[in-house]
Amino acid sequence: MRLHFLSSDIPEPERFTYPFCYEPHPLCILAAEEVKREIERIQPTEGKMFGVLVVEGGFLAAYSGLLEGRNDWDYFVPPVFDAQQPDGYFKQKEQEISLTSHDSPLTAKKMSQDLQLWLFRQYRLLNARGETRDLVDIWQDYHRSPRIRKKYPLPPGGTGDCCAPKLLQYAYQHHLKPVCMAEFWWGPSPKSEIRQHGQFYPACRGKCKPILTWMLQGLDVDPNPEETGASHLQPEIVYEDESLALLNKPAGMLSVPGRTENYSVATWAQQRWEGAMMVHRLDMLTSGLILVAKTAEAYHHLQRQFEEHTIKKKYLALVEGTPEKEHDIIDLPLIYDPVNRPRQVVDYERGKRAITEYRVLSTQSPCVTLLALWPHTGRTHQLRMHCAHPDGLGCPIVGDELYGHKSDRLYLQAQAITFVHPVSGKRMHFELSVAF
Repeated sequence: MRLHFLSSDIPEPERFTYPFCYEPHPLCILAAEEVKREIERIQPTEGKMFGVLVVEGGFLAAYSGLLEGRNDWDYFVPPVFDAQQPDGYFKQKEQEISLTSHDSPLTAKKMSQDLQLWLFRQYRLLNARGETRDLVDIWQDYHRSPRIRKKYPLPPGGTGDCCAPKLLQYAYQHHLKPVCMAEFWWGPSPKSEIRQHGQFYPACRGKCKPILTWMLQGLDVDPNPEETGASHLQPEIVYEDESLALLNKPAGMLSVPGRTENYSVATWAQQRWEGAMMVHRLDMLTSGLILVAKTAEAYHHLQRQFEEHTIKKKYLALVEGTPEKEHDIIDLPLIYDPVNRPRQVVDYERGKRAITEYRVLSTQSPCVTLLALWPHTGRTHQLRMHCAHPDGLGCPIVGDELYGHKSDRLYLQAQAITFVHPVSGKRMHFELSVAF
């Protein structure tokens, strides 16, 4: 058995970890330190996600995909299904498809699709109730929307090979009771996305959300912290007239209703002003100025200004480290990570152009710098990615848990905005005091 001893008097949590948004439990941090010693012994040549699952009696360890081309390291739990056996059905069919592709590419494509379906059927996943379903059935049951099913009839390649499914599958197979779980990145970051060495991360949503929704059934799991605790937040009215309102959104409040959480700036505004419409959005973790239109005419007028890039916005950010240049423009194309939304990745072929101007305002400490940021485009997570990515500043925004390191908040503020009033035609400028 791959169970490792964990010496600690730390109390166990009352409920199991909600894997898509969590603070690592001290037991997981302790287990991760043990795993890091094993990783240093192996000395992998590429960055990799590792995971720990604390169970009653010890802990289990796993890595995503393959580690140094292998999936049979003794210290770590095995894959849910081993497709790497050279004499196994999967590898033999792969060789057959490779030979067929030269003479009959269409036949080879059909054979490849059939093999992928066969492979997914071999991932028979348990849950805490002892029930078993294969990956295809889990995926299709989770994605009931016809639009999603049409676009993604089968899971992405590699689904089922992440840390969390491996850990839970092994625990259930060996009748071990899960206590808490965490995943961390070890090694250099991939070129397109951003992973910080030693940082804990949530499970990926694209591949793992359907699987873990099934596998966690039967466990008492923590509630999703993103769905709780925000209802006490309220925006501050900075300016208001008959056509529009300018609000100061607090960090942690949604701009518009999410998939599971309804309370947001939009719902707050609609309760206060009938028919109010959000003109643009801020990330939930970003604070600062956000426009609300009270009439359809104002909404369309302001929307046109955004489309024509005549509305100017200025952000302030505290970043880790110091940029090499005092003032410059970052031009990095961005696109959604298809298996881990809302994370963004840099993609020079398929990404949408994203441009940010920045200026160093002051050095807060040897490790922290205050920046002014002017986005010339409005891509999701543009400022966060442009600050964090090594082809940008290489200086993550303080508190950016996706692309940097978690703190008490994301130190990013939409601090100033300039626009033309949709009725008077007057150019208006508003600026907040620095929030941090």
